[in-house]
Amino acid sequence: MYIDKPMKGHNLMQAIARVNRVFKDKPGGLVVDYISIANELKHALKTYTDSKGKGAPTLDTREAFAILLEKMDIARGLLHGFDYSAYETNALLLLPGAMNHILGLDDGKKRFLDVMAAIGKAFTLSGTMDEAEVLKKEIAFFAAIKGAITKYTTIDKKLTDEQKNSALKQIIDNAIVADGVSDIFNLVGLDKPNIGLLSPEFLEDVKNLPQKNLAVALLEKLLRDEVKARMKTDVVSEKKYSDRIMETLRKYHNRAIETAQVIEELINMAKEMADDAEEADKLGLNFDEIAFYRALIQNESAVKELGDSNLKELAKYVTEQLRKSTTVDWQVRDSVRAKLRNLVRRALRRWKYPPDKADEAIELCLKQAEALSESWSV
Repeated sequence: MYIDKPMKGHNLMQAIARVNRVFKDKPGGLVVDYISIANELKHALKTYTDSKGKGAPTLDTREAFAILLEKMDIARGLLHGFDYSAYETNALLLLPGAMNHILGLDDGKKRFLDVMAAIGKAFTLSGTMDEAEVLKKEIAFFAAIKGAITKYTTIDKKLTDEQKNSALKQIIDNAIVADGVSDIFNLVGLDKPNIGLLSPEFLEDVKNLPQKNLAVALLEKLLRDEVKARMKTDVVSEKKYSDRIMETLRKYHNRAIETAQVIEELINMAKEMADDAEEADKLGLNFDEIAFYRALIQNESAVKELGDSNLKELAKYVTEQLRKSTTVDWQVRDSVRAKLRNLVRRALRRWKYPPDKADEAIELCLKQAEALSESWSV
């Protein structure tokens, strides 16, 4: 028996059992291990032999298959109204429409991802059964939808090794979507956006997509990625845009605004991000100084009384002083925090910063210093 993909537990024992069923007269032989599953085999054999070769493993398989059928019915129900009958021959072309349908349901994304997680677990236990074989291609299509939704509508996160080597990934690799999840931007006729702020031409193309729910999800992910990439050390801008995205999507999910309106709002937000970046380039400040400048101009009376030139000088001074005074562990040392707070307070007094919101400005500057301190300590 040759093992060429990660397996463990029941999945591994059932693969061995299946070999025995297919080659009934074949004597026990050698397991050739290409990918270091020897430890998993020992563990699986111990579990199996402790149960005297009967009972739980067989029972788990049948129960898992019953759960698999139940969850497949739920997944099909979520796709009710979308014709995916041609999934065996046109899986990739159906992906945008399937995603658009799921994302248009109340809490559709979460419900679909949850049921797919259950399908994955059930298939892991029952996938070697002959009865499960007929479901393989349909599960592969559902898994491709899940993969596309996760990839194109969720902030990137690291997958565990177990997720990477899951049974569903193996199905995708070997069933109807041979190259994995294709590029959704390609499938809906969009040029994939480059890293950096989104161009007006790209935003206009997204606005005109026929799959409106998918357009919202793509815009949400792209904007969140922009915020994460460009503003992770700019606490004022990060909060400003994150809060606006959340509020716009809250109204959308509560059906308070139409899909076309939410697309318009998200596109306007992207344009404002571009305008903010352009304005920042004209300030004559470096990236760190811009972040402190934005923290200081939250007080409107400060902008009126001090003027832009003085606020830029104050931002430069605060940046320099905090960079020189922070230490690696300053966030957890109250004495150092107090020292930095007084440092900012003295700077504000020196520049005659209006006292009405000075405390808020001090706290914002400390939060900003915390966000930047990791890069300062390198």
